[in-house]
Amino acid sequence: MVSDLFRNILQFFEWVFEAIGTVIIIYGGLRATFELLLYETLKKPCSLEEIRKKLTNKILFGLEFYIVVAILGTLRDPSLSELVLLGIVVLIRTTLGYFLSKEVKEYQFD
Repeated sequence: MVSDLFRNILQFFEWVFEAIGTVIIIYGGLRATFELLLYETLKKPCSLEEIRKKLTNKILFGLEFYIVVAILGTLRDPSLSELVLLGIVVLIRTTLGYFLSKEVKEYQFD
């Protein structure tokens, strides 16, 4: 009984953190699109580099929530397949973080 309750609680928080991560990434994409449209149509004084940095930060922050989801999934069902999934998610997040931050630092758009 306690085990089922614990699994249900973990599953609920997996769903919550997955939803939060998704909302953050979607928000970042929509905001970057809106700022880009303002920049192109109204010649709003901002830089493409700044828009890109903000989008990159939102993507990376959203991916942090996906790591939490993978960790909770591993706690809920500690199997070899869940451990492999966790490792893959962390590897993807680390690789994306490295290359996205490197790209933002190297390129100047304005």
